[in-house]
This record gives sequence, structure tokens and C-alpha cells, in this order.
Amino acid sequence: MLERELLFAAVGTGFTCFATVLGAAMVFFFKKDLSHTTQKVFLGFAAGVMIAASVWSLLIPAMEMAEAVGRGILLPVGGGFAMGGVFLMLLDGILPHLHIGSEEAEGLPAHWKRTTMVVLAVTLHNIPEGMAVGLSFSVAALNAEPGAMAGAIALAVGMGLQNFPEGAAVSLPMRSQGVSRERAFLCGAASGVVEPVFGLLTVLVAGSVTGIMPWVLSFAAGAMIYVVVEELIPEAQLGEHSHAGTASVMAGFLVMMLLDVVLS
Repeated sequence: MLERELLFAAVGTGFTCFATVLGAAMVFFFKKDLSHTTQKVFLGFAAGVMIAASVWSLLIPAMEMAEAVGRGILLPVGGGFAMGGVFLMLLDGILPHLHIGSEEAEGLPAHWKRTTMVVLAVTLHNIPEGMAVGLSFSVAALNAEPGAMAGAIALAVGMGLQNFPEGAAVSLPMRSQGVSRERAFLCGAASGVVEPVFGLLTVLVAGSVTGIMPWVLSFAAGAMIYVVVEELIPEAQLGEHSHAGTASVMAGFLVMMLLDVVLS
């Protein structure tokens, strides 16, 4: 059964990774960097998608699983959520990375190339996304109800929608800074590879310990909300006029919510 879970998780995270690769490929078709307003819209949309996915695709299923085995909800869901946020907080403080449009690196001091640290910054987003998609497809592999697979597909589609511009947001600025198209594309594509890696690793961990799935689902939700609050929403609100960022957050939330409701 674990083989089936891993296969499903590989397909789901492979799709979201491919969306990032397609976005990075935009460097071969466009010469200019994304405008500041466009970047804010993409960041806000990603934030809205991740918030909705955390609720409908992770926290609610975690509560249902905990109730199904006759356990309380507070400890596995609340505890897992808090642990996910702490995990990303630690990674954010340790891993050297540089956000797009920023001049000051974060994390531990390191004399790495700027392109490397930009890729690592986007990689931080994709870790919880890969965990979430991998877990959703793992649950769908164990659940014979059509709604489980539909929910996993909805999550993958939502993540793919926001991964496409994310890949472009890595490759296009690199090209505008003088990096070759081929290297800019590879850097943008590499940022998405972490999704299948962490998705499969999480499924392996969750599948090897009985009763841990509610914890892991909540963990992924906490990690995603940390990314949203720490980075995506603040960056989407930069500048004098924040309406574009605010509207895009709401649009992303609405799209992800409708995908989950309609497909499930």
C-alpha cells in the first residue's frame, strides 16, 4: 500500500514541479522582468491559495482523521500546526537566502552567489507545498471515495496555478541581471524540485508511523501559514498602493476554495 501512496504523491508533486518548470521557461519568451505590480499580484495570489489549501486540504482532513480514530482534535491538529510553524521559522533563520527584490540576505552568513540564495528563498516556499500535495495524494490513495482524489487534484491544480508565475518570478529577474537564459531557466526550475522530494519524504514518514497522519497534515498547514504571514503577504503589500496585493490574496483564496468545493 505504501508503494501506491508514493506513486500517487509522485504524480501530484510532479505536476506542481512541472508547473514551476513551465513558469521558469518564460525566460525564453520574455526579455523584461516582471513589473512590481505584477509581482505583488502573483505573491498575493499565492498567499490566498496557500491559506485556503491549509484550511480545506489540510486542517479539516486532519480533524476528520483524528475524530475517526476516536482521538481528540486539539493535540494532533494544534500541536502539528505549531510544530510546522516552528520548523519553517528555524529554516528561515538558518538557511542563507535572498528574497527577490531584496538586497540583504537572511539566515546564517554565507558567501554564496546571489542566484543560489534567490533559489533557496523560493525553495523555502515550496517545502510546505510539496508536503501538502504529497500528503493529499497519499490520503487519496488510501481512500476509495472519489471526493478524496478530487480534493487532492484541486490542491495540485491550485498549487500549480501559483507555481507557474513563481517559476517566472525567479528566472526573469535573473535574466534582467545579466544571467544567461539557460542558467536562469535552470535556477527557476530547480526551485520546484524540492516539492516532489519533500512530498515523498513526508509520505514515507507518515506511512511508517501509525496514527501520525493528522499530525503531519497539520504540520504542513502550519508551515504554509508561516510562509504566508512571514513573507508572501508583507511582500504583496509593499509600496504606496496595496489594493492589488489585497485583491489578489482574496482572488487566490476564492479560486482555491472553489476548486476544492467544485472538484470534491
